[in-house]
Amino acid sequence: MPLYLAIKEVLQNKGRFFLICLIVALITTLVLFIAALAEGLAAANKEYIENLTGELIVFQENVELSFPSSRIGRSTVNEIRRVKGVADVGQVSFASGALVFEQVSPEGVIIPTTATPQPPLDVTLVGVEPGRPGEPAVLSGASLGRSRSDGVIIDANVALRRGIQLGDMITIKTTQGTSEEFYELMVVGMADKLQFQFLPSIFIPYTTWEKVRPKANNSVETDELVSNVAVVKLADPSQWRQMALRLEEQVGKIEVVDRVTAYKASPGYAAQQSTLDTQRYFTLFIGILVIGGFFQIQTLQKVAQIGMLKAIGASNTVVVISAIAQIILVNCLGVLIGGLGSYLLQLSFPVEIPVIFTGRSVGTAIISLLLIGPISGLVSLRSLLKVEPLTALGLAQ
Repeated sequence: MPLYLAIKEVLQNKGRFFLICLIVALITTLVLFIAALAEGLAAANKEYIENLTGELIVFQENVELSFPSSRIGRSTVNEIRRVKGVADVGQVSFASGALVFEQVSPEGVIIPTTATPQPPLDVTLVGVEPGRPGEPAVLSGASLGRSRSDGVIIDANVALRRGIQLGDMITIKTTQGTSEEFYELMVVGMADKLQFQFLPSIFIPYTTWEKVRPKANNSVETDELVSNVAVVKLADPSQWRQMALRLEEQVGKIEVVDRVTAYKASPGYAAQQSTLDTQRYFTLFIGILVIGGFFQIQTLQKVAQIGMLKAIGASNTVVVISAIAQIILVNCLGVLIGGLGSYLLQLSFPVEIPVIFTGRSVGTAIISLLLIGPISGLVSLRSLLKVEPLTALGLAQ
């Protein structure tokens, strides 16, 4: 009987309940998209660092964990490798470049191949040692250790944005001194999404990276291989805290941190995430208040109906179950429409927009929105159940 009464009222007032469903759906979409945008921007800044194949990252001392400022030489890496508990070490460096999608003449002149050529794509050029920590795992193709010196691995973002496939030749443009230089490289492997500081990544063998990377006229060439950081793989990953202290004590002039500390120290990361988290939680809080307010108003408007039910003999239990069932039905339908609409809307966005739905953020938002409706209804029903039938119907003397 209670469920029948709840569904019957919804069918009799389709317009009003559809409007409530639509409001719940729109609030759900807003909450989910704010959460997904926060996750996407965080991922765009940390994907590569978060998925490194080593547990620790070694920076130069006193550079405040800045990737561009840090310098780690081959001699330091050899010292790290000799520390007990270290399984392997790989040097990693970062530079900026651009992928161009036109033919380049021997003189360095770009020749358009189509009437509407693709614009250049800014990328991060990541220099890694083949077969060492820092080289990403490939989803398809070959690793750098089994390829030619001009072979590179691209992350999925490059493939999605420009349609590049295994075996394609790509052209990288960098600045050497005051002139632009172009380098032809072959895609031998594809990795997962591994952006670094908001740019898609191209992973290049270190010796090739040294040739390709941007250089100034006054750049000093050294015999020692120098990188920005070193990635350390441990024999026992659970001992990373102790190993970080041991490395700093035995090697000296280095700072060793885990991956999470490294990407959280990136410029602007903490401020960006703090702002987005504030927006996310305030949006969720406001959405909860709005939905709760709507259901409270809807419940309080049913004074006459509840009075009629009581007058014909309905118990408080029937009234409560009927009202709560109706709220749950409408609320669930609104959240379902909002969640499905968010997913379909996300599919229409270009890959450049960093929107990522994660189970944790989606689950938190949906559970909160699903719970607030029944809770708000219970708060209102507590006062409604005290109403006398004749008073509610306006027949009391």
